[in-house]
Amino acid sequence: MTSRKTATAVPAPSQRAVGRVGPRRSVLFFAFAFAVIADPVSSVAYAIEAALHALHGDLALLLPTMALVVGLVVVVTANYWQLVRRFPKGGGAAAAAGRAFGARWTFLPIGALVVDFVLTIGISIAAAASAVIALFPGLAPVRVPLALLLLVVVAGLTWFGHGGRLLFAAMTVLFVLAAVAVLVLGFTHPHSTGTAPTHTDPGRSAVLAVVLAFPVAMALATGVEAPSTAIAQLGQLDDTHRRRFGRGTLALLLVIVGGLTLTLTALAVKLHIGLPGTDSTQIADIAHAATGGGWLYSTFQLTSSLLLLAAASSSFQAGPGLLKALAGSDERPGVLPPVLGRANKHHTPYWSVLVYLVAAAVIIVAAAGQEQELVLFYAVSVFVSFLVGLLAMTRFARTEHKPALAALNAIAAAAVAFTLAVNLLRGWPILSLAATLLIGGGLYLRWTRAGRPSGIEDVEAQAETD
Repeated sequence: MTSRKTATAVPAPSQRAVGRVGPRRSVLFFAFAFAVIADPVSSVAYAIEAALHALHGDLALLLPTMALVVGLVVVVTANYWQLVRRFPKGGGAAAAAGRAFGARWTFLPIGALVVDFVLTIGISIAAAASAVIALFPGLAPVRVPLALLLLVVVAGLTWFGHGGRLLFAAMTVLFVLAAVAVLVLGFTHPHSTGTAPTHTDPGRSAVLAVVLAFPVAMALATGVEAPSTAIAQLGQLDDTHRRRFGRGTLALLLVIVGGLTLTLTALAVKLHIGLPGTDSTQIADIAHAATGGGWLYSTFQLTSSLLLLAAASSSFQAGPGLLKALAGSDERPGVLPPVLGRANKHHTPYWSVLVYLVAAAVIIVAAAGQEQELVLFYAVSVFVSFLVGLLAMTRFARTEHKPALAALNAIAAAAVAFTLAVNLLRGWPILSLAATLLIGGGLYLRWTRAGRPSGIEDVEAQAETD
């Protein structure tokens, strides 16, 4: 999964309605937080395997690699912690870029998010298909048709609007519970061990191998930005409580994603679970070795596939929602054709959904339904958004004469820039950057031709509010 990727929208009732008949804040926080973190939690299903591929199967280096990945996720999360404080009504990196550097810079993170949503849908659907195939290997020959079928089903469900928040939250919780059960059994009474050797290749530098491998697994960071934009949905809360919800979600994200990643990685090393076969995934092999199959293994695979579909559904709502906001309304001029803002009675912009459906189908077919083929592209576009956000927060800190915070943000920006550069040097991922720049530049030109309508910095918040 950071990226990211926002949760489904919740109607914003009035303060009086919330006080009298609305849900308790604890229930609201549960629904909000666990739905928002569905995407980064689902990224655990393929990020660890992506790192192992980059390490050429060297299990001895897997744990330090993933520890470095989690460390950088902490750094990125710290930036969004600041963004939530500064923009409690939502807006994320787009709002920060627009206010720090001028409205024109808003389109760079917006372009990155458009690409990121497409990739999130594609990789989540492909990974869900892989999880199903690991449970039912006989479906391996129809991997691509299976992935396309799941894609159409998830896209079709968006027709009914944004009512799935509690369902997404439940899927996240079920996966976490199943994963914890697998981990406990795997560390205490594993059923079997794998055959992958645990050693370091003496023919290369271990440090260099880790440094070059960890950027691939930074797909784990996608979705980290979601709380900073999704808090715009919480119109029933004041700024103070939106900050608490946003920061509480970020903290929960770190604990769950970081904890699951490091413990699953440690279990893979302990049980010698290396690169999987063509009809399985590494995380499925870990679960099978820990449980020996049976109901717990089936539950783990089922919940992981449902969580991945929930992550895809979240982006199927957030992505078209962003296009709808860019299309504007009768009261607010837009920069995209009005047709992309046309919605059904459930407020679903169906033409925008079709755009994402077609784009995701193209990349799934191009990758032959293999999520590992898409991971390289995944940690590029969203890192453009991370970088812009960090640079904006650095500028804010310098303007406010906070040198320590400015230095911290600058160091984080350098780490993100390095991650982005290493992934781009792998070749094909440059297509993600090209698409980001093309979309961002095209939106900027349309904005200019439309007379530069004001409020473009708040388009992400507007998308969530809508």
